[in-house]
Amino acid sequence: MSEAGRTDITFRYERFRAVTAGIIETAGTTFLLLIAVRWFEAGATAKSLIAAGSSLGLLLSPLVVSLVSHRQWLAAAAAARVFWFGAGMFALAALVPVLPVFVGLTTLAMACSAAVLPLLTQIYQENYPSVRRGRIFSRTFIIRIATAVIFSKLAGDFLSERLGWFRLLLALFAVAFAFSGWCLARIPSRPISNDGGSHPLRAMRLANKDALFRRTLVSWMILGFANLMMLPLRVEYLANSVHGLTLNGVVLTVATVTLLSEVIPNIARLCLSPVWGWLFDHMNFFALRAVLNLGFAIGIVAFFVGNSWTGLVIGAVVYGMSRAGGDVAWSLWVTKVAPPNRVADYMSVHTFFTGVRGVLAPLVAFHALKHFSLPAMGWFSAALIVIATLMLLPEIKTLRVRRKGQPLVEEVSE
Repeated sequence: MSEAGRTDITFRYERFRAVTAGIIETAGTTFLLLIAVRWFEAGATAKSLIAAGSSLGLLLSPLVVSLVSHRQWLAAAAAARVFWFGAGMFALAALVPVLPVFVGLTTLAMACSAAVLPLLTQIYQENYPSVRRGRIFSRTFIIRIATAVIFSKLAGDFLSERLGWFRLLLALFAVAFAFSGWCLARIPSRPISNDGGSHPLRAMRLANKDALFRRTLVSWMILGFANLMMLPLRVEYLANSVHGLTLNGVVLTVATVTLLSEVIPNIARLCLSPVWGWLFDHMNFFALRAVLNLGFAIGIVAFFVGNSWTGLVIGAVVYGMSRAGGDVAWSLWVTKVAPPNRVADYMSVHTFFTGVRGVLAPLVAFHALKHFSLPAMGWFSAALIVIATLMLLPEIKTLRVRRKGQPLVEEVSE
């Protein structure tokens, strides 16, 4: 199949899949935690596990890549099977609505959606031309974000009066997972290169061999921990009455919670996503990352420190604007530094460390909340992001002298 043919087919089914991806995204960022807080009145550990579901999948992503490459499965077909497994987990959770089952199965399901991300990045590397990769990716993300906005508004309004019907929502998530798998099964792809060996964690050697890659991972670990620590606390802050947040003296409704945690940020993402996609293709990646980092820091401070409705809205808007760029940067940045046949390996290392911080950060956040105020945690998080940004500034020049998509041979050779 020609390159143009692969691009057209991939883009077609990715646009279909973007609809269900937007629905699935709302599960991990808002609705599962809302159900845990408002219906099950879950404790800190249960909420932490739910918040860490996607991160658990990222933690397992090197094993997924190793298995797929060892068995020489097609990347898209393997990703489809993982999504179908996630659909089964959500279906079972809808059938058995008790807290331990809800936590365990939904955590596994969200892990499935994240574990395949290196496979998807490899597909984008193969099927999207490098000069337009960011723009094509951002166009599918526009659909995903628009769906997340619409679905979160409708589902939030629905659950405001019918929280006990959350099982219907879980069933819808199962359908979304199943349809995502159907779309992926129809995307052209190749087996992943097994040049790096058969050890499940073989790709981890890349962090030691590639200095630029290693330094970026360290900075991203600090940034990501700060961001992921505060992300689930947005829903906690809005939904849990113990924090004293009210609107005109009334505890926030589910619809209001979803407005601030999903609808407003996603409208901002929707507006800025095409801009960030273009900038990713034309701007120095590390300069782009530094700008995004500062946006995240400002958004966190405004949301958690402002102590007003205005602060919440500004924080939600700035967070959404920054996340629009983060979507593209996080998903595609390894294509800037990795050899074309090693993109999945590079991405699996990146997703693994994202999973490490994603599992630890919610645990630290919910248990630290017992001892520190939300404004104090917000300032601490913003300070970590600033430190991570300062670490990246020297790399702006480093990337200028490194040929696009061609890592230093002596650093990455096996």
